[in-house]
Amino acid sequence: MLASLIKDKLRYENCVVLSLDDGGVVVGAQIAATLHCLISLLLSGDITLPREARAIAGIISDGKLAYNHNYSQGEIDEFVGEYRSYIEEERLERFHELNRLLGSRGLVDARKLKHMNVILVSEGLKDPMKLDLAEEYLKPIEIEKLYVALPIASVDVIDRVHIMADGVFCLNVIDDPMEISHYYDKNDLPSHEKIVDTLENIVLHWK
Repeated sequence: MLASLIKDKLRYENCVVLSLDDGGVVVGAQIAATLHCLISLLLSGDITLPREARAIAGIISDGKLAYNHNYSQGEIDEFVGEYRSYIEEERLERFHELNRLLGSRGLVDARKLKHMNVILVSEGLKDPMKLDLAEEYLKPIEIEKLYVALPIASVDVIDRVHIMADGVFCLNVIDDPMEISHYYDKNDLPSHEKIVDTLENIVLHWK
């Protein structure tokens, strides 16, 4: 359904699908096949402070860190002042976890994003953190335009998308969503290894 929406607008543009999670690869694979374009994965990890339900920051596989826009700048400054060493330890631990998980496979290649229309895809987002991380990653890259494609999103996520992106494709906007898995009839996400195989097969098919 998302692919058909996107096809009408971007079928003749140079695009790359950038998935924000493993589920985003499953969704993004349909979009990449429809647009005949490349797909890659920008995997991330959350940094959560003691006694805080919401992550204060996140990190991507190249080590870049972004703070959660759901917190005010004053709250972030206070947390960083109190937990600076803890945040750095968590950042290093998440960094090593991401690189162990990815190995040399499935890594996003920034060179293939340059001067392209980048489509960020997830299986669904309750929180805009992954978008913040993607924006941080893309800052030094000269992309053409940025789009976001989501089957399910919270109002907070859509508000964030309208600020950062040139366009959005979303099937369902929910005010106070449950866990994203609740909205799928089948929760049979393949293993990460199979997800990376999907990425590599699409890339080889379209080269």
